[in-house]
Amino acid sequence: MKFGQQLRTSLIRDYYFHYISYDDLKNSLKTPYVTPPTADNPHPNRRPWTEEDEKRFVTELEEQLDRVFTFQRVKSGEIVRRIKASEKEVNDVVSKLELQGPRRPSQAHPEAFANVPTEEDFMLLEEDLSDIIADVHDLAKYTQLNYTGFQKIIKKHDKRTDWHLKPVFATRLKAKPFFNDNYDAFIVKLSKLYNLVRTRGSPTRGDSAAGGGQQNFIRQTTKYWVHPDNITELKLIILKHLPVLVFNPSKEFEKKDSAISSIYFDNFDTWELYTGRLKKTEGAEAIRLRWYGGIESEAIFVERKTHREDWTGEKSVKARFVLKEKNVNSFLEGNLTVESIFEKMRREGKKSEKEIEDLEQLAREIQYRVITRRLQPAVRSFYNRTAFQLPGDARVRISLDTELTMVREDNLDGRSRSGSNWRRMDIGIDYPFSQLSPEDVERFPYAVLEVKLQTQAGQEPPEWVKVLTSSHLVEAVPKFSKFIHGTSTLFPTRINLLPFWLPQMDTDIRKPVTHRFGIERPGQSASYSTSDDLDDSDDEEDGDELADGSGQNALANGGRDAAERSGNDRTAEFTRSGNFLDAEERISAAQPENPDDYPIYDSEEEDDDLEESQRIGGWQYRRKLFTRAMKTAGGYFVTGLITLLPRPNPSQSASNGTGVIGGGKVEARKFKAPKGKRIHVPVRVEPKVFFAAERTFLSWLEFSIIIGAIAASLLNFGDYISLLSAWGFTAVACLALLYSMAVYLWRISNIEKRRAARYHDKYGPTLLCLGLLAAVILNFVFRVREDGWFSKG
Repeated sequence: MKFGQQLRTSLIRDYYFHYISYDDLKNSLKTPYVTPPTADNPHPNRRPWTEEDEKRFVTELEEQLDRVFTFQRVKSGEIVRRIKASEKEVNDVVSKLELQGPRRPSQAHPEAFANVPTEEDFMLLEEDLSDIIADVHDLAKYTQLNYTGFQKIIKKHDKRTDWHLKPVFATRLKAKPFFNDNYDAFIVKLSKLYNLVRTRGSPTRGDSAAGGGQQNFIRQTTKYWVHPDNITELKLIILKHLPVLVFNPSKEFEKKDSAISSIYFDNFDTWELYTGRLKKTEGAEAIRLRWYGGIESEAIFVERKTHREDWTGEKSVKARFVLKEKNVNSFLEGNLTVESIFEKMRREGKKSEKEIEDLEQLAREIQYRVITRRLQPAVRSFYNRTAFQLPGDARVRISLDTELTMVREDNLDGRSRSGSNWRRMDIGIDYPFSQLSPEDVERFPYAVLEVKLQTQAGQEPPEWVKVLTSSHLVEAVPKFSKFIHGTSTLFPTRINLLPFWLPQMDTDIRKPVTHRFGIERPGQSASYSTSDDLDDSDDEEDGDELADGSGQNALANGGRDAAERSGNDRTAEFTRSGNFLDAEERISAAQPENPDDYPIYDSEEEDDDLEESQRIGGWQYRRKLFTRAMKTAGGYFVTGLITLLPRPNPSQSASNGTGVIGGGKVEARKFKAPKGKRIHVPVRVEPKVFFAAERTFLSWLEFSIIIGAIAASLLNFGDYISLLSAWGFTAVACLALLYSMAVYLWRISNIEKRRAARYHDKYGPTLLCLGLLAAVILNFVFRVREDGWFSKG
């Protein structure tokens, strides 16, 4: 779909006259023909683009930008006023409810309860808040679509003319940054109000602490990638079911409250922590230092994540303790004793002796590993997190991480980044960290949704969670890790074993709407995300589309197109996908500073040519119309053949097997690793896998023994014909034994190396049956010939 058509079909009716006039701007780029078009020459040369044309176009562009910017500001201010009005109404209703206390109306004094809020009052408040939520959603989509329109028209301008407007207009966009509005403050406020109304003035109470009170905790976590276009919509949907987790309700929300930074350690010679986490070996560890908020934070959490295989009966665990920032270097160097760290905690007596001993043991183990394994700061991850959870209730916790950035912390390559300190001090939480050189920073293009459940065995997650995670808004990713992605991308010359998702980063994850799901305005149908049609390829006139990629893709499939990717610019492509997997860790960035064109939609050049030909008429128009019809018919014909031709269909894997909430399809394509690199594919290896291979070998051994026994019997108790048959059965038994031994050794070797090989035997059983059949037939033929049955006949 072309962007002009997409704009017309996706715009919000109430905002109709406030969108960018994309078609008018596109027509403004066309100068008059030098000579009138004719049937023989339907495309004569146009007059060259002049300075007057440039001034006229820039003036029109400025008017469009001013209109969009003004409307966005007005609408944003209107939402702020509506939220304040709703907040007053909600507080009034809740205060009346609190004044009544636990009492109920009685027949003796009904007048005392005349002002008690009714269920209808709460329903009206809920409808009003739902309407505001829909307004926030619509404004976010309006902003995204207009921003894309400006990027597209500037790119079209720079292609058609010799004037480069993009750098100049980027400054104008910064002066009127309608697309830079952050809706997190709206979301936090709406979440609080909606939770009050949804619970009828009785919200869940509990401890909202995210770190201090939790030392060791086990969770079942699945992770999903979210495209920047869907971030605000996803937050608005979740807040209707879970409130935003605010650690300090009395404090006004600030951007830095959601910032989380972590520094991961590794050995630069062996990369043992990276390799262990990538291969998911039993007991693989990740050691990191984490802090919340700005770089001035004094509380540093020293954490160790330990992976446990399922067959051990244990769950992967994250354990941590808090350390003051001024003591981090001394602790890592071994100059600070573990006892001194917890001396104050022991004096205060806020924790039991058993808890303190466990923390001391954890600190000793981490300090010992850092020193003996020569672990050093390798990668920093930064992101802003929005968490959704009932306070004090960890059964369902959902977090959405945005603006994920990975930064190098090492002192390799002759550069002193962190020096002798445990972290570099030239950056804080100032995303997108434009002061860093491109080789030091990796900005992830998506957000990461983490769904963490603590459910009893056999218990299903909430239905709304299953619907959410199977919707078009998210894309599940198996075994994903911030640490793994950052290390593999920031150290390309040192890391040769890559995660399987890395070659797929140039594939966009947006998908069409698969079922009715989205933000609904009260009394109206769902307002679906505009991302349902954003699946087409860019680009524009030059037709530099990429061919469909082949290879292993567990994220998306379909048409692909490219854009530049270096430094602050990222490749973005579009494909369709319907696959759902599990995940492991990661995050996203919405739009980097000075973002490049947003590569969306098909080329519009072909439509322009068709319109010109239609105005001229004649055979030129008929030929172009016939060509387009043939292309369309050919596409339908190929699709029909693919549908009708018989082909194997993969069976759907169960939801419990994939670890994905709600289950879903799993699709995989093959990708080739870059030269000199290898792609690691996650393979589950349990003790029963070895036993299964051994049982298969023993079954073949049993067959070989039986066949060998038959051969021995024929050899010892038969005649000349039986002797020949015995040789045939002996050959089959020996070949089966040697074949089964070779297959068994090959399987064991690949299982130990955790390779994703084809372990099923395609040829062995067939060859065994054919060999037995040949031996039996030869025995029968020799016996018949000896008895002279053919001559008697």
